[in-house]
Amino acid sequence: MKVAVVGATGLVGREMLTVLQETKFPVSELIPVASEKSVGTTVEFGGKPWKVVSMKQAVDQKPDIALFSAGGSTSLAHAPEFAETGCVVIDNSSAWRMDPNVPLVVPEVNAGEIGNSKLIANPNCSTIQMVVVLAPLNARYGIKRLVISTYQSVTGTGKNAVEQLMSERRGVAPVMVYPHTIDLNCIPQCDVFLPNDYTKEEMKLVNETHKILQSPEIGITATTVRVPVIGGHSEAINVEFHQEFDLEELKSILTKSPGVIVMDDPSRNHYPTPKFAQGKNEVFVGRIRRDESQPKSLNLWIVADNLRKGAATNAVQIAFEVLRNRSLS
Repeated sequence: MKVAVVGATGLVGREMLTVLQETKFPVSELIPVASEKSVGTTVEFGGKPWKVVSMKQAVDQKPDIALFSAGGSTSLAHAPEFAETGCVVIDNSSAWRMDPNVPLVVPEVNAGEIGNSKLIANPNCSTIQMVVVLAPLNARYGIKRLVISTYQSVTGTGKNAVEQLMSERRGVAPVMVYPHTIDLNCIPQCDVFLPNDYTKEEMKLVNETHKILQSPEIGITATTVRVPVIGGHSEAINVEFHQEFDLEELKSILTKSPGVIVMDDPSRNHYPTPKFAQGKNEVFVGRIRRDESQPKSLNLWIVADNLRKGAATNAVQIAFEVLRNRSLS
């Protein structure tokens, strides 16, 4: 199978190559695509080098599947070109997520939405890890309202953000990606501010969750924070349900949910951290406890590697679902 990775030299693109290899996705030919300055260089995959090609060269080779992680403008301009050749495009940018004709997919939650779509959107990293945990709880108890606080790794911004953090840590004047110092600091801003004074990242959590869970009536508010962390994103979430819940039953539901690992033993200081989650494909949840300030409410702490389940792993899981759909058709 011909597989193109668009943005193959970026943080997420390289992680996509790693996950494709680890999961033994049936790649007979890799087509790595990157910016013009990278064309002609090579990336390693499957024990051998593959030459980076231009966008036009990649389209002309008619890949079966294309994993896009090269930014929204690139996806808007070029994803349809790939799809017109019969290629299935799985796009990691925000460009197509809210298009009503494009499925927004987290395989553990709504793989059935894929169907025969030639263009599939990968949700925002923070949304993915959250809905993997919340979907089975919504199915059982019905979610009325979510209050979300995120603590997001610099890797979510890209290579230059990681370099800013490490330069600050070394005492070297950095190229500033963020409006403030990130080392030994927290910045309550992920992405740009919108007219309502929420950031784009915060509104992604609202809008994408509504679409994936098919529950636009859920009240959702969010504050997203960038923290000096490499390993992954963390989320403190307060959930108000429509129905009362038994805490042990709720934990049992999460324990049995695909893609979720429960780490919840306060007596042993057992709970997930982003450093623990780094390099892993699952979503981890702990600090599961009632909100004692109001009925039918719960507090959760959710952690995942944002480059893995929050991006590359989810995209490759979608690719496997595409293969499965083809075999059934």
